[in-house]
Amino acid sequence: MLKLLKKINKIEVFMIVICLIFIIGQVWLDLKLPDYMSEITKLVQTEGSGIGEILEQGAYMLACAGGSLIFACIVGYFASYIASSFSKKLRGDLFEKVEDFSMEEMNKFSISSLITRTTNDVTQVEMLIAMGLGLIVKAPITAVWAIMKILGKSFAWSAITGGAVLILLITIGILMKLVFPNFKKVQKIIDQVNNVTRENLTGIRVVRAFNGEKYQEEKFEKENKELTNLQTFNQRRMAIMSPIMYLIMNGLTLAIYFVGAYIIEDAGMLDKIGIFSDMVVFSSYAMQVIMSFLMLAMIFMMWPRASVSAKRILEVLQAKISIKDGSIKEDNGQEIGTVEFRNVSFKYPDGQEQVLKNISFKANRGDTVAIIGSTGCGKSTLINLIPRFFDTTDGEILVDGINVKEYNQEFLHNKIGYVPQRAVMFSDTVKGNVSYGENGKETKEEEIIKAIEVAQGKDFVEKMENKYESHIASGGTNISGGQKQRLAIARAIARKPEIYIFDDSFSALDYKTDSKLRKELKVYTKDATNIIVAQRIGTVMYADEIIVLDEGKCVGKGKHKELLKNCPVYREIAYSQLSKEELEDGE
Repeated sequence: MLKLLKKINKIEVFMIVICLIFIIGQVWLDLKLPDYMSEITKLVQTEGSGIGEILEQGAYMLACAGGSLIFACIVGYFASYIASSFSKKLRGDLFEKVEDFSMEEMNKFSISSLITRTTNDVTQVEMLIAMGLGLIVKAPITAVWAIMKILGKSFAWSAITGGAVLILLITIGILMKLVFPNFKKVQKIIDQVNNVTRENLTGIRVVRAFNGEKYQEEKFEKENKELTNLQTFNQRRMAIMSPIMYLIMNGLTLAIYFVGAYIIEDAGMLDKIGIFSDMVVFSSYAMQVIMSFLMLAMIFMMWPRASVSAKRILEVLQAKISIKDGSIKEDNGQEIGTVEFRNVSFKYPDGQEQVLKNISFKANRGDTVAIIGSTGCGKSTLINLIPRFFDTTDGEILVDGINVKEYNQEFLHNKIGYVPQRAVMFSDTVKGNVSYGENGKETKEEEIIKAIEVAQGKDFVEKMENKYESHIASGGTNISGGQKQRLAIARAIARKPEIYIFDDSFSALDYKTDSKLRKELKVYTKDATNIIVAQRIGTVMYADEIIVLDEGKCVGKGKHKELLKNCPVYREIAYSQLSKEELEDGE
């Protein structure tokens, strides 16, 4: 928790100092009240005292109470500002950190857990700062100041007060020991609840298609019940604090007055008024001491959960990024648009076996290189190594003659137009999705329209109500799979990169649209390098070079005609999709 609080900036530190000043003023005013109460008690019992003198002391009491209220409001305002400002910065830091994560880190922290850490965990820390800033400073100051005020008044009263504080501390200690271990479990179970909820929402079509509503409800109920039982256990234990608190406070007042009655009875007539006045003052200060420890108890109750949340936040912020940024931010001028794999092997961070084994090939500027193979042979993994979503285990990948690890990642990504296997759409307009990110800085509207036209998306976009300004829902839920793919392809085209990477990006298109799109692409991207992953022979048969993968190994390399003759794996795939006549036409 303290490591996290080190992120508080200078302005927030200045506000904390202001809060400290006003808290001291508030405590001083609160502790003046019993003194005026003591004076009123003496005046009431002293012959010859006028009502004006009593009202004067009462006015002082009102002034102190009013001043304390104003100071408390100021402290509350600054504390809320500091807490909200700090949490805003914390959420921003988490978001930026996660954006730098490679796929390895994303797999380490689940998406649901990252959402919980950015929302619920930050809220726990924010609540501690908002409520704790005042209490954690005020409580010890009030306790020490009040104890100094009552020291020497009466040993019996002091002993009773000390005993009450001891009982309170023992109770708090027992409760903390019982409840603290559960706070970490609570946050983990919240992760699970979020995960089940997210799965249900994103997979709602499959859930309904397979009548899985009951199964999902039972799955959610299991996690929800576990969270409820744990929270109920914690709340029941914490609920014990309230009756114990009132018992101690009322019992302490009763004990002070009970002992005070004997002391007054044994005292002389002249001393009775003074002792009674001291008893009233002592009782008020004793309540202040108890209230101070109760304030600390509130912090102790909030601290454990906030501390667990802070550790979870720090786990993300301090996570080591496996993909280290290089320093090269400019071209060397020797090569443009080349991609070369040199003896590349790869296995996933937690994997046992290599997914790719000793892959080598080179794509030159203007070339179209296609990668084909059976499902699970490592095609997508291969091309995901180019933009460094993962780093190679062995070997190296060169872009424009330079190892990708030496590039600044932003500069490397600006060279690439990437179309993922699963088209991703954002909540924005058609134009906003195509001009997403770096595209939107320099891409003109006519270039965006041209990119959509090349991607064979013009017809369906212009039929939409607002055409290029039409809204696309998050995830593209209001358009078809083929439409999403075409807009994703248009997004890459609008970037005008050196290298295009298409990860099975034509799978949702019919053969006619696929053929037209590839023809348009060939003309539009003639000066760029195209790397295509595909399942269809029709998509890859016209490529300048085809790489055939089987179980992570390159088992064939060449043109369509060569591979039909020399590569059994390619021939098997080809004949499973097209007739001999169609394949010969392709030759």
